Amino acid sequence: MVRSSDVTTTPAGGRHGRPWRAAGTAVVVTMAMIGAGMIGASLKTTPSPRPPQPLAQAGPEATGPASTADDGQPAGQGDAPAGLARSAPTSIEIPRIGVDATIMSLGTNPDGTVQVPPLDKADQAGWYEPGASPGETGNAVIVGHVDSAVLGPAVFFDLGALTPGDTVTVRRADGVPATFTVDSVKSYPKTAFPTELVYGPSDRPSLRVVTCGGQFDAAAKSYPDNIVVFATLAA
Repeated sequence: MVRSSDVTTTPAGGRHGRPWRAAGTAVVVTMAMIGAGMIGASLKTTPSPRPPQPLAQAGPEATGPASTADDGQPAGQGDAPAGLARSAPTSIEIPRIGVDATIMSLGTNPDGTVQVPPLDKADQAGWYEPGASPGETGNAVIVGHVDSAVLGPAVFFDLGALTPGDTVTVRRADGVPATFTVDSVKSYPKTAFPTELVYGPSDRPSLRVVTCGGQFDAAAKSYPDNIVVFATLAA
């Protein structure tokens, strides 16, 4: 495995000098998602097909009933469903893009950055275990590669094709599935990664799914953007 040359990260405290908390757990944050997908892509010698890109760029919009407020939550949404008890996720299903993948638990690297699945397991997703579990009150974060030199298109290659109203179901160790409704899908430059919206606190059971996006930069051997799916637990 090689290490990406353009990863920009921050340890606990992030941009604001204080630790973010989700479901009562201190969250180590990153300004860019440790090259979720770009590490493997940097090993490629032939170009890959460009992964689908979301229509929305660099932040929430307010253009209709499916729009989101500044906190990444759906605008005008009523009372959120009660959160589930904490339980580790085991798999993720996204019917719209044909994802049915195992989830591994991830933590942080010695430098305080968030781990990603190893490249030889780029067909699996990873759950950021120090944060909320999917279905629990708070922002649960699941990351995955967009492609890999070993496997080609990876688990979240088509993540950018999701649209509001699509569903994401996370199977859990306690046997209680958590189904989320997509509120929005955004693309952010890695230099402007929305740390608060992804790793920050939430008063409702929410899900963030993250991978890399944009046009692969062969010279830099990386993708310039992150795609973030914002979703809320279905009633």
